[in-house]
Amino acid sequence: MDGPPLPQLPAAHLARAFLYTEMVTAKAVLYGDRERVLGFDPGEHPVGLQLGGSDPDKLAAAARIGADWGYDEINLNIGCPSDRVQSGRFGACLMAEPVLVADCVRAMGEVAALPITVKCRIGIDDQDAEESLDSFVDTVANAGCATFIVHARKAWLQGLSPKENRDVPPLDHGRVHRLKARRPELEIVINGGIASLAEAAPQLKQLDGVMLGRAAYADPYLLAGVDSALYGSEAKPPSRGEVLDRFMVYVERELARGVRLNSMTRHILGLFHGQPRARAFRRHIAENAHRDGAGIEVLREARAIVLGESYGAVAAE
Repeated sequence: MDGPPLPQLPAAHLARAFLYTEMVTAKAVLYGDRERVLGFDPGEHPVGLQLGGSDPDKLAAAARIGADWGYDEINLNIGCPSDRVQSGRFGACLMAEPVLVADCVRAMGEVAALPITVKCRIGIDDQDAEESLDSFVDTVANAGCATFIVHARKAWLQGLSPKENRDVPPLDHGRVHRLKARRPELEIVINGGIASLAEAAPQLKQLDGVMLGRAAYADPYLLAGVDSALYGSEAKPPSRGEVLDRFMVYVERELARGVRLNSMTRHILGLFHGQPRARAFRRHIAENAHRDGAGIEVLREARAIVLGESYGAVAAE
């Protein structure tokens, strides 16, 4: 590409938070636009690619590609309960087919020199969560999976929507604790209903990790405190403004590559969650980032609003 070099991200402090992509199907990796499906910034490391599928050969091919793209882990999602996922024979319905899941894990492990992990539920529908989860984990672990991320509630595949499946089946964190006690040699990570680092800390006394989903998306700044709150780092976390400044360097670079502004800004609407003028920050981005030709000035204006600074004709609210 002609012209000046694109800006590079400033160096970040050491981060222990492990990031995951959204679930992408093996077919999307094999046949889709790989830059769009797999592309990520080096500053996101460590990051895992989360795959969906049930064909061992296709998953193996997708895992090999993911390894070539520089991911740190390949995760097979056996937790999503949506009808679309079930119709494709992957997601939570595969908890009823542990042998097939084991075949998928084994096939991926044979071609990708990365950890192959599984995200699952404690059970589905009328399964006995004690017996079925133990059997599932034992079978899949024998195929080479040493890490299980367990959403601590059942998935109801009939009668509940995916949204209802996030809240209606009761959480059972104790079931995940019992799994770890039974299989202490495995890495067991808990997911579900944990909304803060303060809630995550006690879980780490019994388990190997905590996955935060909706909480981290609603308030992405939560991740800035992982090193200090959970790992005892003495490094001062970056401020929200500093995080936004680093994000703006990334945005400038991606805009130069033709990426639309709103495809990036929609993920940081919660950056100033709970802070003064956070609503005005969100509103300014929501009203302007989708416009044709919207550029970095939208974020600069939003920054001035939320930090109470002046920027051109924009007044802090």
